[in-house]
Amino acid sequence: MTTSAASSRRPSRRWRVPLPIRALWERETWLATVHAIVGFPLAIVTVVTLSVLISLLASLAVLIVTIPVMLAIVWGAVRGFTRFQQGRFAAYLDVELAPVPRKAVSSGWFQQVKADSQQVSHWRQLLHHLLIGPIVQVAGFGAVIAFWSLGFVYSSIFFHNSLLRKHGPFGWDMHSVPVLLGYTAGGVSLLLLAPWVARGFAHLQTVLAQGFLSRNQAEQIARITQSRKEVIEAADAERRRIERNLHDGAQQRLVSLAMNLGMSRSAIKKDPSKAIAAIEQAHEDAKQALAEMRDFVRGLHPAVLEDRGLDAALSGIVARSPVPVELSVNLDKRPPSSVEAVAYFVASETLTNIAKHAQATAVTIEVYRVRDLLRISITDDGKGGADPQKGSGLKGLAGRVASVDGTLDIDSPVGGPTHITVELPCA
Repeated sequence: MTTSAASSRRPSRRWRVPLPIRALWERETWLATVHAIVGFPLAIVTVVTLSVLISLLASLAVLIVTIPVMLAIVWGAVRGFTRFQQGRFAAYLDVELAPVPRKAVSSGWFQQVKADSQQVSHWRQLLHHLLIGPIVQVAGFGAVIAFWSLGFVYSSIFFHNSLLRKHGPFGWDMHSVPVLLGYTAGGVSLLLLAPWVARGFAHLQTVLAQGFLSRNQAEQIARITQSRKEVIEAADAERRRIERNLHDGAQQRLVSLAMNLGMSRSAIKKDPSKAIAAIEQAHEDAKQALAEMRDFVRGLHPAVLEDRGLDAALSGIVARSPVPVELSVNLDKRPPSSVEAVAYFVASETLTNIAKHAQATAVTIEVYRVRDLLRISITDDGKGGADPQKGSGLKGLAGRVASVDGTLDIDSPVGGPTHITVELPCA
């Protein structure tokens, strides 16, 4: 009796539809199918566009002056198609392709085109868009459409066999039951294989995209190495800045405070009025020192950032900016604290640089999320010409951004405007 009671309490296994059949209606199958269908016209447009641009580049090569212009257009189209493909993989396959780093050069568009042409990743993307991607995409599109369409047609042949001719291939009687059963069995087989064909081509395209349209392992290692170096340099520069600020600010105030208190102590009996003046000056020095220390500590890590988040912290630095700033923060949830800190210091340091060097009259800051990325976009109408290679401020920014595996893009032609885009991972 005990055995029967125990067996009655044993949970019964719930029967599930076998995977080969269940795959027919699973979300992954239909997203992979739509991915293959959408990719076909995109592949055609990509090949045609790049072929036309490269043909124009070759035909106009006799005019030396047109080569940089056409190259700039070709590389811009390549990057645009790469971003479109990255969005397609994210939307349909839930695959995030790491952004391909681009070497930013702000000493002129000609030097930027030259740097783009020397970057291996641009040629790798071009090869994928022009040859490898379209071949695999067309093959995948044809196979997916064939398996699904023939599977549906053959598996349902009993319902529309009256539309068929009497004699089919090899003289078969297309109205006989054995032939119809054979076609039905073949159609069912094609339908059962169709999900795996769609998923297989999706996986193949993902592997190729990760190799050609994403940051590869060698670039990742080089980026990490460079990031480590920049972080060390940024930390050293920050240490020197702290030392300089303390020496030039609070330390001088405290020295003056000590001197005035010493003067008041020695003069308090001989000349009380002079002692009172020295004490008043010491009081002012103490207040100034406290104010400078408060600003200094706020610059290290503002309490409002930890307590109220990025929106409130950025509103504080915008309110203190000598240049008018239009701020827009659109975040549905708080990013990780390390990402918030980097975003805060990017905005703070950029506003400081703009106030010192840009001669700008207006600044726009936009902060928002794009899937698993926090994007900070800063634009000013100043004189432009910002170059990360010439100043420690922008190099420090790059180091901070790289410390959390983010990307920094600076577009600052001479004459302005300057546009800085920072993307920080916040999954």
